[in-house]
Amino acid sequence: MKKCIVLLFLCSNLFVLGQSKKLTLTEAIAMAKKNSPEYQAVLNQSQGSYWRYRTYMAEFLPQFRLIATVPDYSNSIQRITNDEGQDIFVNQNQSRIDGQLAITQQVPFTGGDFSLISRLQRVDRYGDIESSNYSLTPFSINYYQNSLFFNPYKWDRQIEPLRYEESKREFIERMEDISLSSCQRYFSLLTAQMRLRNSQNNLATQDTLLQIAKGRFEIGKIAENELLQMELGHLNSQNEVTTNTISLKRTSQNLARYLELETEDIELFIPEKLVDFEVSVETALDEATNNRKSVIEFRRRRLEAERNLAQIKGTNRLEINVNANFGLNKRADEYDDLFQDFDRQQNVSVSLGIPIFDWGVSKSKRKMGEADLGLVETNIEQEQQAFEQEIYLHILNWSSKRDFLATSEKAKEIAIKRYQITKERYILGKITITDLNLAQQEKDKAELEYLNSLQNFWTDYYTLRKLTLYDFINNKKIEAENIIID
Repeated sequence: MKKCIVLLFLCSNLFVLGQSKKLTLTEAIAMAKKNSPEYQAVLNQSQGSYWRYRTYMAEFLPQFRLIATVPDYSNSIQRITNDEGQDIFVNQNQSRIDGQLAITQQVPFTGGDFSLISRLQRVDRYGDIESSNYSLTPFSINYYQNSLFFNPYKWDRQIEPLRYEESKREFIERMEDISLSSCQRYFSLLTAQMRLRNSQNNLATQDTLLQIAKGRFEIGKIAENELLQMELGHLNSQNEVTTNTISLKRTSQNLARYLELETEDIELFIPEKLVDFEVSVETALDEATNNRKSVIEFRRRRLEAERNLAQIKGTNRLEINVNANFGLNKRADEYDDLFQDFDRQQNVSVSLGIPIFDWGVSKSKRKMGEADLGLVETNIEQEQQAFEQEIYLHILNWSSKRDFLATSEKAKEIAIKRYQITKERYILGKITITDLNLAQQEKDKAELEYLNSLQNFWTDYYTLRKLTLYDFINNKKIEAENIIID
């Protein structure tokens, strides 16, 4: 049964050989940055941040708005207060048409809102005596400010640009996360392919050696124990082929779905080593400070804490609201009479809120705001230290991985050569099957360790890019790509 599975797998490989997709690591990463689900999520988040910033910028521009009531009809009994100050009930049968055009503008220098309003109203009364009345306000200038001691627009003008810049850098960082994820999936499939290839080669070798062992056993050159050991090794090789075939299927599906490929038959190439380049801790820290999202995030979080404290101080002890209005209006029974002899309308109101005794609530809020600001500054300082330490340790790790890769490559070459020699000596009958199995195991292990070292080498390279947002090979800053704004 297991031989049938292996045979079917080999036949399927031959059948779809012409349909296989050949990929290098660089090509796989480029495809992931255009097709992967992670890219779609990153793109959607980036677009949301872009439109949030566009909304913030548009709010400082004049806003035009038309508000209309066409109509408001009422036929009911209403309670009103007459000229003598008495409440009476009257039958109200009327309709109202109201149209208002408003222009509003935020005033970032003061923190208030300015508006210019033009309004026209008509009231029609029905019943025994029908009549119509008109009211016109050609213009009304209004200004409102919630607090004289706290200006939210001033803080927004500092925080929102930082938030937008932070989102752009986050987009680049998450694109580098896609590179890392692609690299890991690529090497997972590459490792599965190598395991399957080694197990298939080992099975083929075991078939040959088993036939040789049977011939030697028949003429009495080896003991039955050695023959049984060969048969056991042959069965284990069959099991390894079956296990590795399933593993290859799983990892190829993961990569194909991630890259949105139409085929799961993917032929990968072992990446070459990167060109040698030096990375100093000072250069890496400078580039990370200039490019990383975290640096902008630290500034934004500190400003938000300072804004919270300023708002508490500005509204905690003395509340002052200012509302001013100036304009013209006219009321008439005929529409043509609305546009002459306008009356002036004007009002100014200043409301105060002064806590006389609040059991220390105002002081407690202020102290809480100061404590929050201190906590944010402490956390930011610790995160900055961890930020620098992460880069420093990764630079050291990057240097060591290059040495490990060279060592593992040399070990792989030695193990392959030793296995070839050991196999030839076993065929000649000069060593036991135990020595051959040991050499085979060491060869397979050395090949996998080399591939693992190569994976760590490339993973650390893309991690270095993410930590600094800098391409050290081409000596340039990593810029955002594939941002599409609809």
